[in-house]
Amino acid sequence: MALSSALPAEQYNYDIVRKFTIIAMVWAVIGMSVGVYIACELAWPFLNFDIPALTFGRLRPVHTTLVIFGFGGSALFATSYYIVQRTCQARLAFPWLAEFTFWGWTGGVTLGVLSYMAGFSQSREYAEFEWPLDLAIAVVWVSYIVVYVETIRRRSQPHIYVANWFFM
Repeated sequence: MALSSALPAEQYNYDIVRKFTIIAMVWAVIGMSVGVYIACELAWPFLNFDIPALTFGRLRPVHTTLVIFGFGGSALFATSYYIVQRTCQARLAFPWLAEFTFWGWTGGVTLGVLSYMAGFSQSREYAEFEWPLDLAIAVVWVSYIVVYVETIRRRSQPHIYVANWFFM
């Protein structure tokens, strides 16, 4: 049997990729369901049941945030963590920090959605998070870039694939 220079699958951290992929699908289902619900509210206004948290004005940012940041952002994390490991032939640097990006991102999206439903937002489309959540999300992104760049630095592959530059 010929020897292969490829690393075994256990060499990579697929757990964090799996977590981000699963939560991306969860956010997609919830976000798109909210979108269908608010579309129904436009046709049948009684569906808000005179509950402030269920009005179109509060649920629309919930829908857009869950689809853009929940689904799209989580999918971005999953694909970037997968690609950087495979193209660099190196396990993710700082696994605890990668885990923090998962819980920080998921928590930030969750708290943001709950704050919208409670009536707290900056009233700027696609940038509605209140400033404390903005800061928390910034910490998550800084943590992400630390994990990503350090993984590239630790690569065993001499070539840096162009795909890695798109995530930075």
